[in-house]
Amino acid sequence: MRERDKEDMNGLQDTQSSRANVILHAFDWKYADIAQRAAEIRALGYGSVLVSPPMKSEQDERWWLRYQPQDYRVIENALGNTTDFKAMVAALNHVGVFTYVDVIFNHMANEAHARTDLNYPSQTVMATYQAHEERYRELTLFGDLSQPLFTEQDFVDAFGIQDWKDTWQVQNGRISGGPSDPGLPTLRVCDHVIAQQRAYLKALKAIGVKGFRIDAAKHMTLEHLKRVWTDDITHDAHIFGEIITDGGASKEEYELFLAPYLQETCLGAYDFPLFSTLYQAFSNQGSLESLIDPYCFGQALSKGRAITFAITHDIPNNDVFLDLVMDEASEWLAYAYILGRDGGVPLIYTDLDTSGIKGGDGQPRWQNAWQDPKMVQMIAFHNLTHGEPMRVLEATDDWLVIQRGEAGILVLNKSLEPQSLSVTLENDWRDMLTGVTVSSGQGIDVAAQSAMMLVPA
Repeated sequence: MRERDKEDMNGLQDTQSSRANVILHAFDWKYADIAQRAAEIRALGYGSVLVSPPMKSEQDERWWLRYQPQDYRVIENALGNTTDFKAMVAALNHVGVFTYVDVIFNHMANEAHARTDLNYPSQTVMATYQAHEERYRELTLFGDLSQPLFTEQDFVDAFGIQDWKDTWQVQNGRISGGPSDPGLPTLRVCDHVIAQQRAYLKALKAIGVKGFRIDAAKHMTLEHLKRVWTDDITHDAHIFGEIITDGGASKEEYELFLAPYLQETCLGAYDFPLFSTLYQAFSNQGSLESLIDPYCFGQALSKGRAITFAITHDIPNNDVFLDLVMDEASEWLAYAYILGRDGGVPLIYTDLDTSGIKGGDGQPRWQNAWQDPKMVQMIAFHNLTHGEPMRVLEATDDWLVIQRGEAGILVLNKSLEPQSLSVTLENDWRDMLTGVTVSSGQGIDVAAQSAMMLVPA
């Protein structure tokens, strides 16, 4: 069954999909650094910034510990604290950029190496709160720090997920690294847990947060999602879940996890079906004809609910997903497609070299991708053509030409050879990526493994 179109029910999510809003995923950036670069982020065309989880977690430089929360009531981690976070939101608001945050509601931190109880935060952290009462009063988002946020009764019985195609196991078991790893304690769906999570979201919205990425949404039951993300929370907010699948309609993971989420909620989602389509299309055996209208075939999400991407933080930073890293030429073509097509809110990934993967120039591959001149022009094309109708002018296995109303034309060539396309254009057009002009009545000459984003000259 295809997803139901619910864009009219999505509050700010509807607004975000109807206006140009490219998301910068500033993965593991410090809050103060984002605040300092707010004006630059806006000048480059971004509409929002997704930041790493603003919760209390271990003061450690290892990025994955940001995804192991100790407490929701305080923001304090290696990226900054509540004060830093509020200053960042204010700086972004000042230049008209929305703040989106990553939230982890499926589990708490794996601290089995240090203790046997399931009180969160730990006794050690609670003692720190008491020893520095005034400081933590200033950092508190909500609640009473003299009491634990969660206790043992707020967690399901511990067992590690073994069958990742068993919905019940995936949504009730612990995410772990194997039999020897106790895993991440999974929260129970109960009144107390729901109340704390909703209070946290309301506190962030009061600060000015406008969007939420639901980490590990695949591992949360529909009951859990529905009880947390009610109308008062979703109003005036853009919310999307991370549900990793190996493709679109007819694929087992899609049918087990993503289809029910789309059918039973009004929330957005990472468009893994489209990513899978892109990955295949830009492979040697793939065809760009598959990109003409992937939604029609269940291989992309509806445009009002999709977060589109060419790479996410999990892909280069987790060994299990490394084979999904595209070669650099293909990744640029994928970005050209998601920024040149009509539909979805594009997400641009950047990091501080957390993966250690280098580009062809020997530099950290994604560290400066967000401000690469080519990316900036692609974002400008997206913002210029957003909402314009889309018409395919030509499509083959190796190239694709899409016109965006009268505002622009997207040209993709994945071939290892330059191509002279038979499409002739009325009027003169200028390629935003190279500055080359295509004159009226002439065909389009496009270089090997490259894109053109044409606008009226």
